[in-house]
Amino acid sequence: MARPDKAADVAELVESFQESAGAVLTEYRGLSVKQLRALRRALGDNANYSVVKNTLTQIAATQAGVQAFDGLLTGPTAIAFITGDVVEAAKGLRDFARANPALVIKGGVLEGKSLDASEIARLADLESREVLLARMAGGMLASLSQAVYLLNAPLAQVARLAGALEAKAHEDPSVLGGGAGEPATTETDEDVTEDSTTEA
Repeated sequence: MARPDKAADVAELVESFQESAGAVLTEYRGLSVKQLRALRRALGDNANYSVVKNTLTQIAATQAGVQAFDGLLTGPTAIAFITGDVVEAAKGLRDFARANPALVIKGGVLEGKSLDASEIARLADLESREVLLARMAGGMLASLSQAVYLLNAPLAQVARLAGALEAKAHEDPSVLGGGAGEPATTETDEDVTEDSTTEA
């Protein structure tokens, strides 16, 4: 291959590293062309699966600032550049590897952080973005209905209290006047003076 072609391939790989949310390095030794096509279909819009040359990939990874692949670029190598849902891409790779043990997940990088094969497997066990959004929406609806209930509860209590007060007022109108029954009489200064004169 001529040097300008290699430079173009490196530039394309650098661009793929920079534009993708993450990348998963795999070894595909033993997989047929038909199986590789099936893997690409399984990944769908979530990832672009590309067979790469190790030396060019190492150069591109270095230029893109990716260190996750150091020491892993051996054997027939392909990279899944994740362009869609990261969890779905990880699930697609994991499920395909279970059905086709020849596919070996070696490691990866996600938003600049290096991941080993076990971390990618844990990523695949997470819920997809759609499921998480649905759960979050359900949780928000539940919280809103609980908030409506909590806001309505005091209003309902006030309404019940007002109803009880109204019923009591029908029985005893003085309740609305702030007292119960007739007001008690109090002695005035004149009454006290008259009592004192009588005693004298």
